[in-house]
Amino acid sequence: MTAVRDEIEADIGDATEVVDPVPGAGAPHSPRQPDLVQLLTPEGERIEHPDYPLDVTDEELRGFYRDMTLVRRWDVEATALQRQGELGIWASLLGQEAAQLGAGRALQDGDMAFPTYREHGVAWAREVDPLHVMSLFRGVDSGGWNPVERGFGLYTIVIGAQCLHATGYAMGVQRDGAESAVLAFLGDGATSQGEVNEAMVFAASFSAPVVFFCQNNQYAISVPLERQSKVPLYRRAAGFGFPGVRVDGNDVLAVLAVTRAALQAAREGQGPTFIEAFTYRMGAHTTSDDPTRYRLAGEVEEWKLRDPIARLKAYLSRSRLADAAFFEDVDAEADRLAARIRRGTVEMPDPPPTAMFDAVYAEQTPPLAAQRAEFEAYRASFEGDQE
Repeated sequence: MTAVRDEIEADIGDATEVVDPVPGAGAPHSPRQPDLVQLLTPEGERIEHPDYPLDVTDEELRGFYRDMTLVRRWDVEATALQRQGELGIWASLLGQEAAQLGAGRALQDGDMAFPTYREHGVAWAREVDPLHVMSLFRGVDSGGWNPVERGFGLYTIVIGAQCLHATGYAMGVQRDGAESAVLAFLGDGATSQGEVNEAMVFAASFSAPVVFFCQNNQYAISVPLERQSKVPLYRRAAGFGFPGVRVDGNDVLAVLAVTRAALQAAREGQGPTFIEAFTYRMGAHTTSDDPTRYRLAGEVEEWKLRDPIARLKAYLSRSRLADAAFFEDVDAEADRLAARIRRGTVEMPDPPPTAMFDAVYAEQTPPLAAQRAEFEAYRASFEGDQE
């Protein structure tokens, strides 16, 4: 675990140098690009945007740094656990911490979020215990949290299906007259899925209070963005009849401001918004993926210089809003979190094999009961061979 963490930290470091944009990325971090909302530059300079003013306290700024640092450490620990055979698979969020924490912290009580399988930062913001996420990837359950209590749905493995779930839920909220909003997470690759486009058709037609939050991390597994879409993703929203916004996904403050505004518009009956958080997946798609087969190391190095955590750290240090003791305390807390995650994961008891039948339906059906009985008889047939 230590070797994995040290390698990642050494690669990323605290670099905040401004570099030329990644080829084909459309100069995402240039302040001269009018269609990109940015409030914190890569070198850690605070700037203003006329459409998205944001007032945050010093405590909130330090809180964002803590959130992102702890979530990244969770991610590193989970990757190490998978490599050691303790998890079946892991979907890393490395590099996407600002997008997820900014969006997650924009949610209010009563709002509902529908994740994919990578929104660990949003789970953290919604106060889901990391071990309840780890249990899913360890294969002992389907996710141990209560979606209603947390305002955070269970992880969705089927690409794009959560957008239909979110839109349907938003239409229900609308009919209930509740002043709440729904946030649907998706990746850039999911925009090519039929379910996503169907969801946006329904959301637009019914002015549903749903915000589609697309983390454009540049790759749909191995397919780069330029092969997925001939236009920037946020412009697709116009074809459905609602606004689209592109935000610097490595800028936690800009993500917070844009998502907060979109959710408030949804609550006020203004209908859906599509947010494209322009970010980068610095790691593999999952631990089963080898990104060196489809992207150059130089591209990854350029994006590491736009690291969202290093950016906020530079601002906190330059503005004297945090000192060395603060950063050391956060690192120590991250160590304690990692230890708890490791201990809790390896100590998770395996469920009985028949548990897979228990939560299929609220009430067990005769066909399912028959399948369970057949399975139990099959397992019992091996008992004599074990003696």
